[in-house]
Amino acid sequence: MSNRTFNRLWTSSQKDLEKLAVNDFEYQAIEAQHDRTEIQGQVYELYLRYIVIANKLEEIYDQIVQPQKRILIRQLLDNCLGRVLELKHDLVVIDMMEFSYNDTVVEKLGLTPLSMELHVPRYFRRDKEDMLNERRKFMDDILRRIGALDEEVVEEELSELDAIKIIQTHERARQGRLRAQFMKELKLLKEKGKPESRDKSTTGLNAAMKIQKVWRGYATRRQTRRRKMEEMILIGMIPPQVTTARTAVDELEEAKMARYQQQKEFQEDYEKSLVRVKEEIYSKQGAAMKEDIADEIRTWFKEYQKRTGRLPDFPSEEAGGSRHLLSRQATESEMSRSSVMSSRESKLKSSKDPKLQQKRPGEVSLEEGLDKAFKPMQSSFLPEIKNGIDEYLEIWKGKDESHNLRQTYYDDMIYEEKYADVEAELRRIVDDIMRQELDLLQIALDRDRAQKGKKTKKGSKKARRSGKKGKKKREKDLTPDRTTESLFEELLTNGIIKKFPETPIDAYVGDLSYAARSALNPSPGDVRHLIKQYCILPLGSETIRNFGPCIKSLLIAGPKGSGKTSLVHAICTETGSVLFDISPANIAGKYPGKSGLIMLMHLVSKVSRLLQPSVIYFGDAEKPFMKKVPKTDRTDPKRLKKDLPKLVKNIQPEDRIMLIGTSNCPWEADMKLMVQTYQRFVYIPRPDYGALSYAWKEMLSHYSGVPRQFDTGAMAKISDGYTIGSVAKCIREVITCKRMLQLRTQPLTHLELINALSALEPVYKEEEEAFMYWWCKTPLGRRRSKQMEMEHEARMELENVMLLSLTAGGVGLNLVGANHLLLLDLHWNPQLEAQAQDRVYRVGQKKTVYIWKFMCVETVEQAIRGLQEKKLGIANEVLTGTKQKGSKLSIDDLKALFGI
Repeated sequence: MSNRTFNRLWTSSQKDLEKLAVNDFEYQAIEAQHDRTEIQGQVYELYLRYIVIANKLEEIYDQIVQPQKRILIRQLLDNCLGRVLELKHDLVVIDMMEFSYNDTVVEKLGLTPLSMELHVPRYFRRDKEDMLNERRKFMDDILRRIGALDEEVVEEELSELDAIKIIQTHERARQGRLRAQFMKELKLLKEKGKPESRDKSTTGLNAAMKIQKVWRGYATRRQTRRRKMEEMILIGMIPPQVTTARTAVDELEEAKMARYQQQKEFQEDYEKSLVRVKEEIYSKQGAAMKEDIADEIRTWFKEYQKRTGRLPDFPSEEAGGSRHLLSRQATESEMSRSSVMSSRESKLKSSKDPKLQQKRPGEVSLEEGLDKAFKPMQSSFLPEIKNGIDEYLEIWKGKDESHNLRQTYYDDMIYEEKYADVEAELRRIVDDIMRQELDLLQIALDRDRAQKGKKTKKGSKKARRSGKKGKKKREKDLTPDRTTESLFEELLTNGIIKKFPETPIDAYVGDLSYAARSALNPSPGDVRHLIKQYCILPLGSETIRNFGPCIKSLLIAGPKGSGKTSLVHAICTETGSVLFDISPANIAGKYPGKSGLIMLMHLVSKVSRLLQPSVIYFGDAEKPFMKKVPKTDRTDPKRLKKDLPKLVKNIQPEDRIMLIGTSNCPWEADMKLMVQTYQRFVYIPRPDYGALSYAWKEMLSHYSGVPRQFDTGAMAKISDGYTIGSVAKCIREVITCKRMLQLRTQPLTHLELINALSALEPVYKEEEEAFMYWWCKTPLGRRRSKQMEMEHEARMELENVMLLSLTAGGVGLNLVGANHLLLLDLHWNPQLEAQAQDRVYRVGQKKTVYIWKFMCVETVEQAIRGLQEKKLGIANEVLTGTKQKGSKLSIDDLKALFGI
């Protein structure tokens, strides 16, 4: 696509972003909401619309070449992605689960699962590709030196004479094989002898007819097969062949690479122009600008002295210097109202104050929102989005670019930008000079007053700044004299820093769910989308990490083969992170003793902070928090039990570092201890039929010999209960290199895959139930369970009615969910009714109980009521010690009941 096309895409995206920003400001201004269903639809709609716009801006930023436009687009892209994370945090608070769904909103916006998924910005890796290549080369050199990596065999260059000898040898061998085949055919002809004589005309005719018959049959079968294939593709039974689009895809990829190269060239020219223009402004206008600033400040000094009779206090550089001095409206030295902190600055300041920190970023408390109305969190990105929109409207909208078809930089914009920078730098220099002049003037004024006999006014002493209260004590550096390279080499040699396989996040196959699901049944695409938001975006963008509601630690739980380790590798690949492996099995026998453990944690914390972004991986995350470690486990997993929470606590909000743990059996750990380390918990269930069918089709499509019409649906049905990792392992075992060469002559059969699959272990029902029970014990699971109980009680109050007989109501029931009893079934024994009434008013009943008795007058029920009073009287006489009477139903009682 051309530059004009991407400019049009940017224009349309800006229009959509302007409308969305208006709706978002309205959402920010809403009052606290109690109806979570209604507010969830509003938040989810904003969330999806921001995702769509962020995907468009990412595509535009990746391909547009004008360097000054790219700065603004990058700013808008980062802020839109940050706003997505803020809305995701709101959705977690509303839904009380990590995955959010709303089919009504999706249908309203007309989105597909493909358009709802967030794209990882490609600049995460492109901007530091050279640095990653150097790091990879450095790691390979160290691993080769210690023998952990095989040496690359470098083929020696052949001389011309040696190459000719090899060609001659192969050519003579080829001629020898042809000559041998020719001699073999001659020998066979001699053995057959002379052929029998036949009529030449008859023989030729029969031969022609035979050739025609074979050819017509072949042509008919080929035409029928082609028509059948076209019909199957038309009705969607077979996907179209991908070979026809390879040429177009290759051309598109070549065009992208050409635009990348053009971006690089234009960016270099732009940076050189920034330096050149700044030097020109300094040389031509620097002296005049300094004089103008100094004259302006001196004039203000004189006017201030005339009005007040004293010299002003010059503000410090942190307070704004002379710019703040000239903005004062009155003679008092108060802060100007125009210097109010932005939302981002206030957020940074509050995040550093431990008293203002109510909870860790990204943390969800169990009690939050259960009895309170929902209030949207204050956005740090929305004001920046508005500033970006204003800048676009002011500079780029309607800009005449007919004279800049190549989309190079604009000199006038560079001049305005650098002029302001030069002025700010010169103002700081002039401010230092003016402070010295002001001190000299004050000394001279004090001297004059002293000579006139007046008491010299002592200058007010500046209050000494005391240390910040609650300031965190710095961690002592145990390796102050060592370089980062030496620390990196030590950790790599000991296997703490790992070289991971390059795994793109899209390699985790699966679509977003097509219909709403529960928190315990997300699709693989939902898990991939969540990992992008929780891990990849905060680690990849410094802006998002500093101001977004990011988390420091995450636990990924799921059965074996569900792709937990692959997700960790994908996070490191997409963000260019360094992988630190502190799993119990990996650190066993390394850095022994208490001092060794202290050094290990210090090295991991220090190097991860120096080489940001970093991922600290902890496999078998349940082992440090197990109540009893098996005797067969020699890895000493409880070694890091106390250090893991400290490691997470030492990660600052601005550090692009994350602790990611994985577990196959998290229910074996103590949940209270695990919550102290991990802020969020993600459960990956076994795949359903749709996910398995997609996985079989996607993985088999990589092998060209497998026909496109291979029935993957049958394999998905057969492999029910297996993970996607088991499917991948089964395919690797069956389709070996030798089997790939045989696929065209011996097509792949289902039996081969079934035999390999049956040797693997499935996920049993008991394991699934254990995962579900564990998730319900997580903070988010307990909060959701509590909310569901409250909703169930409210629904029971409003709608549900239980009909049961008097006998059933008096036996073995505790109806603490009900507090209204309508008694229609009278009994001659009042104690049975009392027992039924007591079932409603039991231990656990917190509401007022209301009981109504219904009785039809002038019927047998009125007589039963009189009999009840009689029985109660008898019971009262027994309890008070009076004369005891019979408690059974007598003949006289029956006559009284029926009026005989």
